[in-house]
Formats: sequence, structure tokens, C-alpha cells
Amino acid sequence: MSAQSEKPKNVFDMLSKPIRRLLKERGFSEPTEPQREAIPKILEGKNVLLISPTATGKTEAAMLPVLNMLIQSRATSKGISVLYITPLRALNRDMLERFQWWCNKLDLKLAVRHGDTESKERARQARSPPDILITTPETLQAILPGWIMRRHLQGIRYVIVDEVHELAESKRGSQLSLALERLRWIVGHEFQLIGLSATIGSPEKVARFLVGKDRDVEIIKVSAVRHMKLKIVYPKPEPIDFKLASTLYTHPEVAARLRTIRELMEKFNSVLLFTNTRSISEVLTSRLKVWDINFPVSIHHGSLAKSSRIAAERGLKNGELKGLVCTSSLELGIDVGRVDLVIQYMSPRQVTRLVQRVGRSGHRVGYTANGVIITMDPDDTLEAMVIARKALNEELEPAMIPRKPLDVLAHQLVGLLLRRKRWTFQEVLDLFTKAYPYSDLTLEELEKTLDYMDSRFPRLAWVSRQDKVILKPLRTKAVYEYYFDNL
Repeated sequence: MSAQSEKPKNVFDMLSKPIRRLLKERGFSEPTEPQREAIPKILEGKNVLLISPTATGKTEAAMLPVLNMLIQSRATSKGISVLYITPLRALNRDMLERFQWWCNKLDLKLAVRHGDTESKERARQARSPPDILITTPETLQAILPGWIMRRHLQGIRYVIVDEVHELAESKRGSQLSLALERLRWIVGHEFQLIGLSATIGSPEKVARFLVGKDRDVEIIKVSAVRHMKLKIVYPKPEPIDFKLASTLYTHPEVAARLRTIRELMEKFNSVLLFTNTRSISEVLTSRLKVWDINFPVSIHHGSLAKSSRIAAERGLKNGELKGLVCTSSLELGIDVGRVDLVIQYMSPRQVTRLVQRVGRSGHRVGYTANGVIITMDPDDTLEAMVIARKALNEELEPAMIPRKPLDVLAHQLVGLLLRRKRWTFQEVLDLFTKAYPYSDLTLEELEKTLDYMDSRFPRLAWVSRQDKVILKPLRTKAVYEYYFDNL
């Protein structure tokens, strides 16, 4: 249905009968605001950046129209048609569980591929590629040089980048932007891009990052504040805290904060306690356990073993735990069930971070996001007050996208040489300047990077400034090691 035709009262009516039947089976009758706005644009084939709070159905807003278009063209589709890229392996696992039901019902093959994927599963994907592949930026780059998986990517038509803000502000995003340009060159055609994010301070800039230079993109923004309630608490030591401090081997001020945390966790069924560092997470969790070894709280951060993280996530989701003490590892959309309250320990330092974290609570459409900031001194309290005010006014920090990191450029140049032995300087510039972070890359900057690659030992490239060409070295072992060791 075109944009010019009259829009139906319910955008679900724009989807095919099989999708509508499954929506009814799932109990979805009314679309959320992000779904109302995004589904028609995606069905029109437009690149879309969808900015919407957690738990407003933005993942379905992207996947439902893509599934719809996929089943309508399955007769002509070969290999992988959809890439779903997330910044975390845990998100990959969540997406697999979330969409396996849909794909089974629609007779579509869905698979995950990342660093933890077993060799047996990788071999199966090489023999029989899925229709939809869920992966990470690093794994995408790992499969681009491979002949078999590269062939399976020839039919790619849709690329969905989840939590795009998490990637845009790091060198991982710079790598991804160049990898997507390499993917376009490999497959020989454009594909539709859909970016999903809960919070972004500079929508236009992040949209450019998503699609690259000279490509159209639609920005759809749903209020990040939703219904948000914030409270700032600066606990002062009471007589009970001095006795508690001696029991916990800590200061009365810390004991007062721990008492406040425990009172909140006992009041609510499911609580996420965010800290700014792993060490603070460890200390808070250990003190709560010293206080009461049976208190149902656990810890979650990126340095824990995968099994420990999964156990913590499931414990909160199943109601075995009342709280998780965590770092940024749970800022993103990892499924831990419904969260009633988010506690931020000390000022979060950033407005965007506070909105993202508090947005994990009230994890259903129409529910209020509920957050408490526990501060440790007057300065911390004043900073938290300013950040909370800015959060409620949606005054988010602008996105800081790295510009032209040359170490990433060198790595991606090696990736090009793994695919083709000879490149001219101009071919590289024409390809890589389509990526937003490198849109103003100059010949001088490219030559500087190539000089490094040519002069280091072992050499990463043969470079002729006179002929303006780059050649793959005869001894390729070091080249492959450099590429795969730096993913």
C-alpha cells in the first residue's frame, strides 16, 4: 500500500492474512504508537530510524513488516534475506527466543551466529542458510571474507540494527558503518535499513550514521520520557545505621544508603539497581549479602560468566530474585521480565543514560517508568537534580560519533584485501566515503594509513604511491591474523 493511499484505521490491516492471524493468536489487536508510525514506512521500502522507549513494541514495529514482505517474496528468495544486528550476544539470544515462534508458524528459518555459536551450528548454517540471521557487528565482519557465507549474503534485502545508539558512539559503530558498505559492494545492490533505539540525543546525526551519505532515511520519534516518575533520595544516617555499619564493616553513611536500597527492594517485587562501575556493584551486593545471606538479590555485569548472567536474568524474570545489582550490561533490552522500579546509585552522570536505565521499569505499554536516584553527598545530589530535570524535559546530550578513526580504517582496508587482491586509492575512497564517519576522508589521510600498513612488520599491504594502488601481501597469514584478532 502506497503512502498516497488512505491509511487504514489499524495498520495491522496493511499486513498479510498469515501475519494478522498470528497477531490475533498472540492477542495483539491494537498497534502501539511506534508500530502505527513505522509499519507503513517500512512496507513502503523506506530506510527508517525508529526512536522509542523500551517496551513500546518497536522491535515488532520493525520485524512484522519485514516478515510480511519476506513471506510474500519467499519464492524468489535465496540465502539470507534479513540481517538482525545487535550490540550484545545476550540480545541475540533474546531475539531468537522472541521470534522463533513467529518463524516456526510462518515456515521461515531463523538462526543466531556470534562468538559463542558452536562449530556444528556454523556448519549447518553454511549448508542451509537461514532466512533471518541474528548476529553482532563483529561476527558480520568475520563472515564477510568467507566464500560460503558471503555467497549466502547475496540475497540480503533487509538489515535491522538494534540499539543503534549504543554502536554509533563507539568505534564498533565505525567498524559497522564500513562493514555495511563492504556488504553493499559484495552483494552489488542496496538493501533496506531499519535502526532501532530507545534514546538518542541527535536523531539526524544518528540517522546519517545508520544509512550513510546520500541515502534517504525517515526518522520516527516517540517521546523518550513516556510517563516517567523520578525521585532523588539523599539518605542521612540514623541511629540504627551506626549499629548496622559495624555489622557490615562500613561507614554509617554507606549503611544508610544500603538500608534505603533494601527498603525499596522489599517494597517492590522486581528492582534493577544500576551503578556506574563494576566495583561498586560488587561492593553493594557483598554488603547486602553480609547483612542477610538469604536476601534475594544478585549481581549482573559483563565480566561474569555467561551462565551466571543467564541465571541472574532468569532469577529476576521468574520471581526468585527481588533485585539485580547491575552496570550498563542491563541498560539495553535484555529480557528480565517486568521491572517495577529502577534505582540509580549515585548520579548517572548523563541524561541519556538515566532515561535509558529508568526506561527499563514499567516495562509494559502505558505503564509509568519509576526511578529513584540515591545520592552520596550534596554535590552528587545537585548533579542528580539537574540531570533528572533535563531527563524530564527531554534535554538529551548530543550523540558523539567518532570521526574517521584511522585504526578502524586500517582494519577495514585489510578486510577489502581479503576479498580482492588489488584496489586503487580512488576505489577505496569512493567506497568508504559513503559511510557517515568517513564521509570527509581525504586522500592524504588514506595515504597516511596505507603508509603504516606498508611499513609495519609483518606487512599488511603492498602500497604503490606512484600507481596509487594497494596489493595484498604474498604472505597472507599475518594479514588474516591481524583481521580476525582485531574484530
